[in-house]
Amino acid sequence: MGSVPLEEIDDLRGWLDLVGDLGELKAVEGAGWDLEIGAISEANYRRTSPPALLFDAVPGYARGLRVLTASTGNARRLGITLRLGTDCDDRRLVHELRDGPARWTDGAANHPARTVDSGPVTEHVRTGDGIDLLSFPVPRWHAGDGGRYIGTGCAVFTVDPDTGTPNAGAYRMQVQRDGRSATINIESGKHGAMHVREWFKREGRAPVTASLGHDPLLLVVAGTEVPGGVSELDYAGAVLGRPVDVVRGEDTGLPIPATAEIAVEGWLHPDRKLPEGPFGEWTGYYSGGVEPVLDMEITRVYHRTDPILLGAPPGKPPHDYSYMRSVMKSAMIQAALVRTGVPGVRGVWSHEVGGGRQLLVVAIDQRYAGHARQAAYLTAQLPAAAYMNKFVIAVDGDVDPRSLNDVMWAVCTRAEPERDIEVMRYTWGSRVDPLREGGPAYNSRAVIDACRPFERLDGFPVVAEASPDLLARMAERWPDVLG
Repeated sequence: MGSVPLEEIDDLRGWLDLVGDLGELKAVEGAGWDLEIGAISEANYRRTSPPALLFDAVPGYARGLRVLTASTGNARRLGITLRLGTDCDDRRLVHELRDGPARWTDGAANHPARTVDSGPVTEHVRTGDGIDLLSFPVPRWHAGDGGRYIGTGCAVFTVDPDTGTPNAGAYRMQVQRDGRSATINIESGKHGAMHVREWFKREGRAPVTASLGHDPLLLVVAGTEVPGGVSELDYAGAVLGRPVDVVRGEDTGLPIPATAEIAVEGWLHPDRKLPEGPFGEWTGYYSGGVEPVLDMEITRVYHRTDPILLGAPPGKPPHDYSYMRSVMKSAMIQAALVRTGVPGVRGVWSHEVGGGRQLLVVAIDQRYAGHARQAAYLTAQLPAAAYMNKFVIAVDGDVDPRSLNDVMWAVCTRAEPERDIEVMRYTWGSRVDPLREGGPAYNSRAVIDACRPFERLDGFPVVAEASPDLLARMAERWPDVLG
C-alpha cells in the first residue's frame, strides 16, 4: 500500500509512510536503549543530509516498540513536516519560509484545535500500578546523562489560568521513580514555567500533559518560539490548513493530540521535586550537575498499540533538531524583524553551530546612519531571538548570512573591533549555559557591526569576485567542471 498524499497526513505513521516511500527513512534493528541508540543517532547527524532512523527490536522490548530520531534533520523532511512539498532543498525551504511564520501566526485564530471524544492515543490507558514509563524503550542518550530521558522530542502542554490558552514546549523529561514519574525541566522564562507558577499561587498544583510521540510538526512548534498568546496547537493548525484534533485529559482537561503515539497526564506540585540531570544539551555540553526539578505526578498514560517514541536528543551541533531550529528560528526572527518596520532586511540566519540560538546574522541594505546597529540591536532582543543568544552580527546585503565563511570575511574586513563591537549585559541566559556559575541565568551578548561604514558606502573598496550572472553562464557552459 502506498503512502497517503502529503496534505492528508495527520499522524506520525502517515508521515513515516511518506518519508519511507521517498527513501528518507532507514530501519535499525537490535540497537540497545543504553547508549547504542544515542550513539548511532549521533553518528547519523554528522552525515550530509542524514536520513531519519527508526529503531526496532530493541533488546529487552517487544518488536513494534520503536524509537524515531532525525525526523527533521534535512530540508526535504522538514519541508514535508511543514507541508511545503516533498522536494524541498535548502534554498527552496528558506524561500518558502520567508512569509510562513507571519502567515501561520495570523492564521492560527482561524484554525483552533478541535476537541474529539477519542483518538488512536486512547487505545490503551494505564492508571495506578499500570503506570510504567520504562515499559517503553526509553534511551539513555549520552554516557554522562543522569538517567533515561523519555522527553526529548516531546510537546509538554500547560495552560494559562487566566485565558485558558494552552502552550506547548519541548522540555526535557527524565524518567524517575523506576518509571512511575518523570521530571520536567522548564526554563524559568518560558511560557510553560509562567503558567506553572501562576497555578501554584492559585491552586497549589499545576495541570500538565505531555505528548511523547507525534507528527514531527508538533516538535517543530513546541521547540521554537511561537509568539506569546498564540496556541502552538492553533499555529500547527494554520500550517496544516485544518484544525489539530485533541482529546481532553480525563483528570486535568488539558489537550492531548488525538493521534499521538504516547502521552502522559498529571500534576506538578511546588514541593514535589527530584534530582535531575546532568544531560547532554544543545550547547554541546552536559548542563549543570544534579539539581532538584519538578517531578510530575502521573495519573494516566495513554498510548497506541505498538507506539513510537519520538526522540530528539540534543548534543554538540549538529544534533537531532539543530537544523530544524536554525531554519525555523531564522524564518521567525526575520518575520518579526520585518514587522518592527526596519527597512532593507535581506535575510536573517540563526547558525546551527550555535545551536540555532547563539549566533544570529542579519543582512541589510543600509539606508541611513545607524541602520545596521538598529537592526542588530532589535534582532538581539526580539522575543523569538532573546533567549540565550550571544552574538548578533549585522552584514551588508551582498553577504550571504547563511555562509559562515562570508560572514566571518565581513567581520574581518568591515568591522573595526574598537568601534564596531558592543556588549549588552544582563540579558536572558539559560541554566544550560556551560559558562554559568550559579545564580540568576543572565548572559551577555556582543553586537558586531560588520557592515561597511555608512559614511564610506560610495568609496569603500570594491569586492574582487566574479558577478553571479557570469558565474551562472560559466556553470552552463562547463557543467562537467562546475556542476
